[in-house]
This record gives sequence, structure tokens and C-alpha cells, in this order.
Amino acid sequence: MFTINPCAAGCGRPAITGYNLCFIHQANPEQEYNRICEYINNSRTIKDLCVSGMRFEKVDFSGHHFYGCNFKDTTFSNCNFSGIKTSMSFFDFADFISCDFSNSDLQFISFAGAGIHDCNFVDSEIVHVNFEGASIDKTSFNNSNLYNSRFISADIAKTSFINCNLKHVHFVGAKQNDVLFKSSNTAEAIFEMEER
Repeated sequence: MFTINPCAAGCGRPAITGYNLCFIHQANPEQEYNRICEYINNSRTIKDLCVSGMRFEKVDFSGHHFYGCNFKDTTFSNCNFSGIKTSMSFFDFADFISCDFSNSDLQFISFAGAGIHDCNFVDSEIVHVNFEGASIDKTSFNNSNLYNSRFISADIAKTSFINCNLKHVHFVGAKQNDVLFKSSNTAEAIFEMEER
């Protein structure tokens, strides 16, 4: 699991892997972005990476394995995550715009408070994943296994969960607008708090 090293500038943000400063306080952010992209491109398996606060555009993460990484407060625009495998990683408060997660294996990770817009999670294993408080719109989870994932207090709009395994999936307190659950086992999902 990644170690959080605070930025030496004293801002409280985590330092980027390989440096003692956060991304905002880098003297040459473009050079740092290129260094991280090159590292990701050249490594199929990536462990303990911290890139909190960075912005990735049109980056190909497909087929990579990420373990114990910190992507908190990161922005991803038009990125390809298809076929990735990741566990014990954090995408809290990250923004995803038009990203492809199809055929991915996501387990024990967190998208808490994330913004997920116009994304594709089709044909994926999304097991024990936390989407608590996330804003999700125009996104497809079709044909995916979402076993024991959490969408508690999420804001979900124009999104489809067609032919999904929703066993033990929590939608408690989630706002839903134009959400499709066709051919999914909604009877095994949890939409309201159970009274004791």
C-alpha cells in the first residue's frame, strides 16, 4: 500500500511518487506529467503510485495492473482503462470524463465522491467497489458483476445497469434519474435501510 508523504511546501497534499512536492508545487508540471506517463507506459504492473492532483488526457492505461495506488483528486479525460486490473487503489474525488473501463477487473477500490461522466464499465468485474457520494451520469455498467459494491448517497442519472449482478449492491440514499436495471437481479440489491 502506498505511503502518504506530505508535500514539502506544507500545503497538506500528498507528494507525487519520486518527489517531495505535490503536483501543484512542481517547478515543471509538464515534465512531471511526462515522467509519470512514461513510467505508466513502460510498466505493466504498477504498485504504490501516488499521482494525486494530476490531470491525464487521452492516456492509454489499458491492460495495466495497478495495486495500492493513490489517484485521489485526479482528472482523467478520454482515457482508456479497458482491460485494467486494479485492487486496493483510491480514486476518491477524481473526475472521469468519457473514459473506457470495459472488460476491467476492479476489486476493493474506492471512487468515493468521484465524478463519472459519459463512461463505459461494460463487461467488467466491479467487486467490493465504493461509489459512495459519487456523481454518475451517461454511464453504462451493462453486463457487469457489481457484487457487494456501494452506491450509497450517489447521484445517478441516465445510467444503465442492464443484465448486471447486483447481489448485495447498496443503493441506499442514492438519487436516481433515468436509471435502467433491465434483466438485473434488483431483488438482491439494497435500496433502502432495513428496519431492525
